[in-house]
Amino acid sequence: MSDVRDKALDAFLGLIAEKGYADVALRDVAQAAGLGFADLYRVYSDKTALAAAFMARIDAEVMAGTPSALDLEETPRDRLFDVMMRRYDALRPYRAALRALRRAGTRDPILSIAMGPGLRRSMAAMLEAASVPSDGVPGALRQNGLLAIHYAVSRVFDRDDTQDLSKTMAALDNRLKTAERWAQLFDKYVNLPDAGLPAAAPVSPEA
Repeated sequence: MSDVRDKALDAFLGLIAEKGYADVALRDVAQAAGLGFADLYRVYSDKTALAAAFMARIDAEVMAGTPSALDLEETPRDRLFDVMMRRYDALRPYRAALRALRRAGTRDPILSIAMGPGLRRSMAAMLEAASVPSDGVPGALRQNGLLAIHYAVSRVFDRDDTQDLSKTMAALDNRLKTAERWAQLFDKYVNLPDAGLPAAAPVSPEA
């Protein structure tokens, strides 16, 4: 079953990179993957499920690179930087598919709404990978804040042609430093310990 899922997801990502999200039908994915339509439908009932599986694949790749032991000399910002850069490294082979999803999200509000919970789960996973709590009210603020950062940095990543993603690294570092300053100010006036990254994010399929 895992092989079927991977074949279908790879076919989907290749097709939307080539044709765009709106011009790819579920039957096209089945044909490109060499699967019967019923076999595909058993694992992915629509394109939104495939897009969600793409996010889950990226999450899993990031988690696979997470150290088992916490480096006590690293700050939460340092750890978040490392986690998010692993995410951009994992996304690198799929940039064309990511652009297709982003364009589709700006034209299809239903897709954006459907992808929203998955994106927040991904950001929660990134926070946890960096040993930053993602639960409760402070955690919700952190999730929204990190999603806002990811939304902005993804624009830089999309155009970053450097071999080491140095432009993406600079943009991420700058955004995280700004968020850290806001968090410190927020903690000073609001009784929420370690409230984390403030600011709400526009919802867009940014994997």
